[in-house]
Amino acid sequence: MSDPQPQPAPRQPLDWSRLRMRSREVRAHKVAAACVAGTPPPRASFAEWLASLPHFLGAEELRRTADAIVGARRAGRPVVFAFGGHVIKTGCGPIVIDLIQRGIVTALATNGSGAIHDLELAEAGQTSEEVAETIRDGTFGFVHETCDRMNAAARDGAAGDGLGRALGRLVANGAVPFKHLSVFAAAFEAGIPVTVHVALGTDTVHMPAAADGAAIGAATMHDFRTLCEVVAAMGAEQGEARPGGGAAAGGVWLNVGSAVILPEVFLKAVSVARNLGFPLRGMHTANFDMLRHYRPTQNVLVRPVEPGHGHAVVGQHEILLPLLRQAVIEVM
Repeated sequence: MSDPQPQPAPRQPLDWSRLRMRSREVRAHKVAAACVAGTPPPRASFAEWLASLPHFLGAEELRRTADAIVGARRAGRPVVFAFGGHVIKTGCGPIVIDLIQRGIVTALATNGSGAIHDLELAEAGQTSEEVAETIRDGTFGFVHETCDRMNAAARDGAAGDGLGRALGRLVANGAVPFKHLSVFAAAFEAGIPVTVHVALGTDTVHMPAAADGAAIGAATMHDFRTLCEVVAAMGAEQGEARPGGGAAAGGVWLNVGSAVILPEVFLKAVSVARNLGFPLRGMHTANFDMLRHYRPTQNVLVRPVEPGHGHAVVGQHEILLPLLRQAVIEVM
């Protein structure tokens, strides 16, 4: 027979008169009347509308990101726009192009998907197939024009100045009907770095027999080293002070719609830069996406930067990017 289980101690009545109260006047608060939303009138300016947003959470992070971009460019520091293919597929390429042409975005980085969709939109005026349909009959991704052009750019980039610049040159210098929609062409024409970071096997253009893994690898390796040079320049100069006081401004890394590849690439580029003696003081990072993912949170917003210098803005690119652009150009 098992030993009897101990019985719980008799419940003791609480002395409610001993509860300690304090005045709310001495309590710290997270919400204040000055921070609530305004209600701008019809036909208000964008600046008035932006100022009316509540000073909380995403709205405040949007403002802080815009302020960091403005500060970086005024201090002559890079603003890197790192994006996944979804940015192109939601029609936001012209926004990025405008920021390049204004001298606000000073470098581009993307994955294979971003490059493919930009090329197809520029050459054909359309992109993005219905994968759920074409994966069933074995036709998904097997279009010769895109495969031929991307692999030609890889061979050119391996022999010269990297995949991104080779692709930008191909679009900018070719008879391409929609080249005005290409962020690669805009970057090439502006003379700013544009890099493509490829994971072999993740892109449709790796499937044909003619795909040259050695060329793709060499071209994207060139781009990684180019990106490391860009990241190394993102720190504020030692001893530099912001006009009017405050901390000196570093560069800004915008991760827009890449959940894995670009956050991983960025973390390694940061490690290379710091290993070579570039402390990256004052650098800001931001992540714009529909969901909070592990790698953008850790590898973009937390690990690489000082506390308070990583900004998360959750939402749809086709809404967030026009807002960010307008918030920046209003004060540049």
